Amino acid sequence: MHKNLKFILLALAYLGVILAANWALVTWGMISIGFGLMAPAGVFFAGLSFGLRDALQESHGRLSTITLIFIGAGLSWFISPTFALASGIAFLFGELADLAVYTPLRQKQWTTAVIASNIVGSIIDSILFLLLAFGTEELTWQGLAGLTLGKFYMIIPSIFIVKYYRNQTNDLLRQSV
Repeated sequence: MHKNLKFILLALAYLGVILAANWALVTWGMISIGFGLMAPAGVFFAGLSFGLRDALQESHGRLSTITLIFIGAGLSWFISPTFALASGIAFLFGELADLAVYTPLRQKQWTTAVIASNIVGSIIDSILFLLLAFGTEELTWQGLAGLTLGKFYMIIPSIFIVKYYRNQTNDLLRQSV
């Protein structure tokens, strides 16, 4: 598949999960995610976004990822201005934390990089989103645990997404040599 088409598909998938996360929250509110924990309904989409973010960094760099966060927040404004602002800021700071963990680890232990960066990014994203979207009354241990666990469920699919894009990028590098 052509590199530009791959980027477009990956970018659309990333923007799609950002929009889906905000739409699910507006549509369904809070949902049970197991173990007696509740989380905003968009939690699984938000969790999947971390793997897509890592794949975007692998294939197209950090700047494209950060640009897409702003585009996703802008498009989410049409779903809910409050959640768009909260998720945009949370995604951005989660992305910066993700980059701080993922970038130095990705060349040596990329699987560890995906897992560690997703955990760190999801905790920061969750704290900021709960504070900005709902205020301090929702920033409880249970609220944070629910959001973090829901995002943690998405680490396994994230590993496969990043592996695919790492392989594609490595194949392109081998072909150009």
